[in-house]
Amino acid sequence: MVGSAIGNQRLGGLVKGTVLTRIMASSLLCAALTLLSVPAHGQYGAANGEWPNYGGDLGSTKYSALDQIDESNFGDLTVAWRWESVDGALDLEKIRERHPRVSLSNLKATPLMVDGVVYVSTPLHQAAAIDAATGETLWVYDPESYFGNLNPHGFAYSFNSRGAAYWTDGDEARILWGTNDGYLIAVDAATGEPCQDFGVNGRVDLMEGIPRAVRGTTDHRGNAWLGVASPPIVAHDIVVTPVVINDLGISKEAPPGNVKGIDVRTGETKWTFRTVPQSDDFGVETWLNESWRYSGNTNVWSMLSVDDELGYIYLPIGTATGDYYGGHRLGDNLFAESLVALDIETGERIWHFQMVHHGVWDYDNPAAPNLVDVMHEGRVVKAVAQVTKQGFTYVFDRVTGEPLWPIEERPVPPATMPGDVASPTQPFPTKPPPFEGQGVTIDDLVDFTPEIRAMAVDVVKDFKLGPLYTQPSLAVDGGTQGTLQRPMVTGGANWQGAAVDPETGWLYVPSANGVSVSHYYTPDPAEGGNLRYAMGGGGLQPRMPQGLPLLKPPYTRVTAIDLNSGEHAWMQPNGNGDRIRNHPLLRDLNLPPLGGDGRGGPLLTKTLFISALTAGGSNDGPRLVARDKTTGEEVASVDLPSGAIGTPMTYMHGGKQYIAVTVGGDAAPAIIALSLP
Repeated sequence: MVGSAIGNQRLGGLVKGTVLTRIMASSLLCAALTLLSVPAHGQYGAANGEWPNYGGDLGSTKYSALDQIDESNFGDLTVAWRWESVDGALDLEKIRERHPRVSLSNLKATPLMVDGVVYVSTPLHQAAAIDAATGETLWVYDPESYFGNLNPHGFAYSFNSRGAAYWTDGDEARILWGTNDGYLIAVDAATGEPCQDFGVNGRVDLMEGIPRAVRGTTDHRGNAWLGVASPPIVAHDIVVTPVVINDLGISKEAPPGNVKGIDVRTGETKWTFRTVPQSDDFGVETWLNESWRYSGNTNVWSMLSVDDELGYIYLPIGTATGDYYGGHRLGDNLFAESLVALDIETGERIWHFQMVHHGVWDYDNPAAPNLVDVMHEGRVVKAVAQVTKQGFTYVFDRVTGEPLWPIEERPVPPATMPGDVASPTQPFPTKPPPFEGQGVTIDDLVDFTPEIRAMAVDVVKDFKLGPLYTQPSLAVDGGTQGTLQRPMVTGGANWQGAAVDPETGWLYVPSANGVSVSHYYTPDPAEGGNLRYAMGGGGLQPRMPQGLPLLKPPYTRVTAIDLNSGEHAWMQPNGNGDRIRNHPLLRDLNLPPLGGDGRGGPLLTKTLFISALTAGGSNDGPRLVARDKTTGEEVASVDLPSGAIGTPMTYMHGGKQYIAVTVGGDAAPAIIALSLP
C-alpha cells in the first residue's frame, strides 16, 4: 500500500531524550490586549452559518462567529424542533438475540448542518438527514451493522456514535461514517443511497490488511475486530477514520490501530500508517524484545484534525495493548500516546511527539487537537494544541512540531508491578500550567471541616499516594490496596475535548477532578488469557462515608487558556454543585461553587462559551449554560428536557440561529434544536 513504509521511516520529529534548551520568552498581555493581538486572517471557524465538520471546521475549533443568540437573549431560547433517534423504530428484541447488551443511549454525535440539512449517525450506526428548520426526517440509511458482528459479548461501547463526515466536490456530496463491525460507509447526501463506486456497494472493509483483525472474533491468539465510534475526517479527497479495538483485554496480542487514508470517491486505500512500527520502521527500537510483532491497540479512537492548507492530518493516538500493564511491551512504545502529523495525501510522517512513554495509566490522547493561529514571540504561529487526560495542554508549531514552550523530561517514580520497567522520565510542559489537579497528597483531600478531613485521611490510609505518573500497584491482603491515580483514567479532559477561539487564540477546556484505582488479576489461560496482569477483578475503592467527596473542589471545571502567552485566563467551577452542597454535613457551611455538574462539550460563538450541565436548572435538572468568554461568568442558562449526551453545535438557517444538541429520551435519545421565539 502506498506510503506504508515511507510513513514510518521518515527521520525527524521529536523523540524522548531531546533536551530543549532554547529559551522562549512570551509577553504576558492583559486580557483586553490579547483579544486584539491575533489577526483573524486565514483563521479557522465554521463558516457561512453552517457546521460541516464534527468540530465545526477541519481544525476542530468548535467555533462559529454567529451572534444572533447572545447573553441578552440566551435565556429566551426554546425548543424549535425535536428529532427522535430512528434507532427506536428498529426491532430491538430481534437485535438483542444477537447482542444482549445493545444500547441506544450513546448518541454522542455532534450533528452536521450543510445547505439546510442536518446529518447524524446513531449508536446502532444508522445515518439520517433531517430538515434543519423543522426536524423532519428526509432519509435514513441502515447498514444493519448490528447483525454483522458475530461476537457474543456485544461490547456496549461498540454501540456508540459521535457522528459522521460530509464531503463534496461541488458536483456531488457524500455522508461517511464507520460502523461497529468495522466498515466505512458512504451514501449520497441528497438521497441516502449507497455510493456504488465506493468500495463494494458503498462500503469499505476497514479490517482488510490489519494484522490479527478478524471480524466478530476475540480469542487466545489475540484476534479481535475493529469498530468505529468517532467520525471520519475528509480533506484533499482522502477520508481517514478512527477505530476502536474490540478485545477482551486479557491477551498481549491484539490488532494494531493502523491509520488508513482512503480515496473518498473509490474507497481505495491510498496509504497506511503503522501506529506500531514494524521491522525497519522508524521507532521500532522503542518496542523491546520484538514486542512490536504482537502488540496492538495504539489506535486513534477519538476525533482527528486537518490543516487543509498544509495538507497535514493530526492523529491523537491512544495507549498500547495492556493499557494498565506494560510488562509484555517494554520500552517507550512509539507511537502510543503520541500526537503524529502526517501528509494526508501520502501518509508520510512529518513530525511526532510522544506525551507518555510506556503508558500504564490509560492516558490516551482523548480528543481532536485544536488548530489555531497565535501570537508568539512577536510573530503569528500556526499552532496545534493537544489537551490530555493527565491535565496538560501540549502546544506545538503545527508545521514543524517545535514546542512553543519548553517541554522537560522530568524523573518519575519507578515501576512497582512485577515484570514491568517504567520510563525513568516523562515529558512535562513548562507552559501552559495544568488545567486539572495532578497526583494525590494528603493536602489534596477534602477539608470542609476537621471531621470530614479526618474521614478522608482514614479512607486513603490503605492506598498508595504520590505525584502524577506514580505507578500502579498490586493490592496486598492486609496492606496497600492499590495506587490512587489523579487525574482518573477518564481524565482530566476526555473526548469532549476543547474549543479554541480563532479571533483571540484562547482555548477553553472542560475537565473533571477525581481519582481512580486500577486493580489487577491474572487472566485464565483456558479463556485465552496470556497477559501476566490485566485490569479488573474488583477491589477496594476509596469511597467516603455518606457519599461525601474525597478531594477538594472544584469537581468539574472550565479553564480558559491564552495560547498567546501560555497562561490561564480564567478557571471556573462547572456548576454550583448543589447536589454536593446540600449534603446534611455541608449545607450549613456557606461553601463557594463546587462544580461537579458535568463535563459538557464546549461550543464557542462570537460572544459566548456554551456547554451543557447536568444540574442547576428547574428542579435541579439539566441545562444549557452560556458564559462570558472573557471572564467565565455565567450570563444565562436554559433548561434542557433531559440530560445532554453530545457536544452542542450552532447553525443559521432561514435567518434564524439554532443551537442543536443530542439529549436522552424515554425510548430513544433525540436531537433538539433551540432558537429564539
